[in-house]
Amino acid sequence: MATVAVMEVKAAGPLTTIQDRGRFGFGRYGVAPSGALDSVAMRIANLLVDNPEEEGVLEITLPGFTATVLADAVMAVAGADLGWHQNDQPLGMWQSHRFRKGDTIAFRELNSGCRAYLSVGGGWEVPEIMGSKSTNLSSGFGGLGGRPLQKGDVLWSASPQLFLGAGGRKFDLNAVPAYHGCWELRVVLGPQDDHFDKAAQDLFLNAVYRVSAHTDRTGIRLIGAQISAKEGMAESILSEGVVPGTVQIPGDGQPIILLGETVSGGYRKIATVITADQHVLGQVLPDDHIRFQAVTLREARQALWRLEDMIGRFRDSLS
Repeated sequence: MATVAVMEVKAAGPLTTIQDRGRFGFGRYGVAPSGALDSVAMRIANLLVDNPEEEGVLEITLPGFTATVLADAVMAVAGADLGWHQNDQPLGMWQSHRFRKGDTIAFRELNSGCRAYLSVGGGWEVPEIMGSKSTNLSSGFGGLGGRPLQKGDVLWSASPQLFLGAGGRKFDLNAVPAYHGCWELRVVLGPQDDHFDKAAQDLFLNAVYRVSAHTDRTGIRLIGAQISAKEGMAESILSEGVVPGTVQIPGDGQPIILLGETVSGGYRKIATVITADQHVLGQVLPDDHIRFQAVTLREARQALWRLEDMIGRFRDSLS
């Protein structure tokens, strides 16, 4: 396949990186999975342009990204509504559109959510490191030189002209998650929930938390009811492996939801956000509100089956 220059960045916005499904199996070496924080939006964006679901996309955080199209291509955006425009005309979300050489792309306003996912037919052409194109910002590798995009960057794709027929695809808007600023996240308690008495667990499950401004791709810090461990327990535990969605309780008692840029932690973990709800963590904004609902492992698996069934039905409809 011929590699073609398809986009030149004019303004990168607050944070734009290349992300895919992430890199897995390297936590023992201290390598975080990284990857798109909203994996559902990423997968749908790729299906809309006829890419494999795990292909790399641009993860665009908040409005401000603008670019010039350098070659005919089909693109789609799913996730946050950041006011996507083509040549000053607003574009529909969760559907694919054809672009011509010389067109402009701009994300102009925050309407809902936090992160938008921009796919191009043929994918973004960057090297894979440990089986992934994802940018690991803290370690400085992956994506485009291990850094956020910046003005003047030129992005390439593999034979985008072969994907032009995917223009006009649409995802069912009735199945689009609602990004409303008040989130109820299902969790499975543990693995250290026994370090907290029942009163502390009930407080955790009944409190409404506000999202702190100190929130990034590493974790979401919450402000609200203080959760204390049982009397006499040390502030920290031995560091151990963690997974995305882990809810840690540090010494100040304010929960932190870990995301995809860390692999170990030394604070007690009272609960873990279930896999089926983790994609919405990528759309949480400062000052949003979060509360937690405990579910069983069986209920967590059923929720994941329903999510995968929804994506699978959309995938099958494109065949």
